[in-house]
Amino acid sequence: MKKYRVGVDLGGTNIAVGVIDESFHIIGRGKMKTNAPRPAEEIIADIVKAICLALEDANLTKEQILSVGIGTPGTVNRQTGVVEFSNNLQFHKLPMVAMLKELLDVPYAIENDANAAALGEALAGAGKGKQSFVAVTLGTGVGGGIIWNGEVISGCNGAGGELGHMVICVDGEPCNCGRKGCWEQYASATALVRQTKAAMLAHPESEMWKLCDGSLENAGGRTAFDAMRKGDPVGTEVVNAYIRYVAAGTTNIVNALQPEIICFGGGISNEGETLLAPLRAIIETERYTRYSEVQTQICKATLGNDAGIIGAALLNA
Repeated sequence: MKKYRVGVDLGGTNIAVGVIDESFHIIGRGKMKTNAPRPAEEIIADIVKAICLALEDANLTKEQILSVGIGTPGTVNRQTGVVEFSNNLQFHKLPMVAMLKELLDVPYAIENDANAAALGEALAGAGKGKQSFVAVTLGTGVGGGIIWNGEVISGCNGAGGELGHMVICVDGEPCNCGRKGCWEQYASATALVRQTKAAMLAHPESEMWKLCDGSLENAGGRTAFDAMRKGDPVGTEVVNAYIRYVAAGTTNIVNALQPEIICFGGGISNEGETLLAPLRAIIETERYTRYSEVQTQICKATLGNDAGIIGAALLNA
């Protein structure tokens, strides 16, 4: 009987599940809302529901599943199956694998969600064939994953790669990880929406109000970019400031690791070169290695929202 792998991308907004074949193609999907924060037991139950939806979509049974991999926000102990800490989902010492097995008894593996996405991109996407690779996800938070010689770099305790929680502004915006001034609080999609709303309130004449039909609640990650494309100076100012925040953390990664590639995923990465071209220009002037012949390439993730699913599915491969 042919066996398949299942990948789960647990995000702050959605639980996305895919069944992949041996060519890394997704042949079945399932999706649920995360609706965080809420009790972990409810989220675990919905992960299992989403897995079952994906199996149904692929016309498979659980007996045809080789393994299920889950990418979850936070610090993960792969050996024990415990999520040690996740600030965005409010998990603390959560025995995720044990809880999942009680509801659906199949082999599981868990990993930090950004690490899983990085692994997906490294094996099947933008980093394929490269020895040193960093993936950054601009989503609800800022996720980071470091792949060196095909291995996830997760440190002595599974907490490595938390790039979103390096400080870029001392005593800056408070972060729910407990620090202030974390990169995540300036460069995430959540931060961009907050920056957009603040600019709208300060500038009632901005084109952004029209784009949001006069309601602040309609502001999203694309609002400032769309306003910039319409020539709105306020939207342009928001975008330029946001890209500088992204550049600050990215330049730190370049200077610290000098990877062959840094790729960007998450919703904001869909802006493509509108985001990446000015980002590269800033990094070129600020990186320590500005005179070196070989430089880190900055690119968009090629697997899109599927990177986390594919990488999670390959955790036990």
